[in-house]
Amino acid sequence: QVQLVESGGGLVQPGGSLRLSCAASGSIFSINAMGWYRQAPGKERELVAAITSGGSTNYAESVKGRFTISRDNARNTVYLQMNSLKPEDMAVYYCNADVLRIVASDVRYLEVWGQGTLVTVSS
Repeated sequence: QVQLVESGGGLVQPGGSLRLSCAASGSIFSINAMGWYRQAPGKERELVAAITSGGSTNYAESVKGRFTISRDNARNTVYLQMNSLKPEDMAVYYCNADVLRIVASDVRYLEVWGQGTLVTVSS
């Protein structure tokens, strides 16, 4: 099994900062892309930011210049530094990873999701 465990969510005032972390564990051979998605009440889940194993990044227009995604490949961990937070950033943030799992002769590509962490932006 492969698991993603997120941390770092919480309550922050508008203009504040938070840093989310997501660590992957389990039978992992390699991880290609990792990313963060979010889902606000009544809205669809949307991509916030993604990063490949080589470090190429992609951001939603709404967070460009405010959020930074990074990863530590040795620790199978991805981070999301969120600055200048706005009320519209409030959502449950989910970590996502494209994992190559090899156990004996069983080779599988898995898309794995974390359980989500709540980010509340309010004064």
